[in-house]
Amino acid sequence: MEHVNKEKGIAITIMERFEKQTLPDLLWIKGRVENGELLSDGDMEFLEQISQNATDIKPLIDAQTEWQSLYASTINLYEEIIAKALANQQAAE
Repeated sequence: MEHVNKEKGIAITIMERFEKQTLPDLLWIKGRVENGELLSDGDMEFLEQISQNATDIKPLIDAQTEWQSLYASTINLYEEIIAKALANQQAAE
């Protein structure tokens, strides 16, 4: 039981950090690429970290059904950003 509570506590902390820090940054980057901007090196590093974090927390999210929809929406947001950034890069070349 203690293990389950610890995992839930970790998941809550991750989700709170996501809501307050990561999501606003993702939305800011999305707005920039939708305006035709290219990703900076810092943006690309941030997105790579988001991808790694998503992989790392997947087992925790699988155990917390109430967060699976948010997780899926975040993955979709990430994919939208990457697709638009790629289109912007190709248009710039």
